[in-house]
Amino acid sequence: MNILERDPSDPRRKPMNPGLKFLLELGPGLVFFFATIRGEWLGEKFPILTHLGEPILIATAFFMVATALSLSASWLLTRSLPLMPLVSAIVVFVFGALALYLQDKTFAFMKPTIINSLFGVTLLGGLLFGRSLLGYVFDSAFQLDAEGWRKLTFRWGLFFLFLAVLNEVVWRNFSEATWLYFKVWGTIPITLLFTFSQMPLIMRHSLEEKAKEEKAGN
Repeated sequence: MNILERDPSDPRRKPMNPGLKFLLELGPGLVFFFATIRGEWLGEKFPILTHLGEPILIATAFFMVATALSLSASWLLTRSLPLMPLVSAIVVFVFGALALYLQDKTFAFMKPTIINSLFGVTLLGGLLFGRSLLGYVFDSAFQLDAEGWRKLTFRWGLFFLFLAVLNEVVWRNFSEATWLYFKVWGTIPITLLFTFSQMPLIMRHSLEEKAKEEKAGN
């Protein structure tokens, strides 16, 4: 049985409230943020956590658990797993485990770089082979013509690479606290702004809009 995102018409697929979906995807990041800034307090209240290392490594462990819970909740609610969060989770588990095992927080800093680079290269690489892979992720959200998917895939591919470069610039040149606030309170607004900026393209290439225009013309 395919556990990845199913076609919306699949009777086994249960719809999820958009707000809940957003919360499940955002939740692990918030857990990481608050566990990092309260890492010393957590270590004092629960001494066993100090064996994990410094606060950011404690937060990494919390992040891994929160990610697993988020995916589990998504599966229980919809009987499917969203592709991009699933790929992100795999990177989180691999790099989180390395960070904890080696006691090296560099892996935590580089995780967003790896995830965004992976998405960007995959989307742009798919276009080289004539595949607009973004359509497989967002097809349940809206229907676009082939040109629309190609343009949107190209833009998202570049955007993911931009986020990867931006993360590298921030963590290598600024304090850990600055990187932490950027990761949670900077990346999300930037992504939302980019998403909203793509709405004109989506409207121009929307099959639903074209169908309405043809119907109005008749």
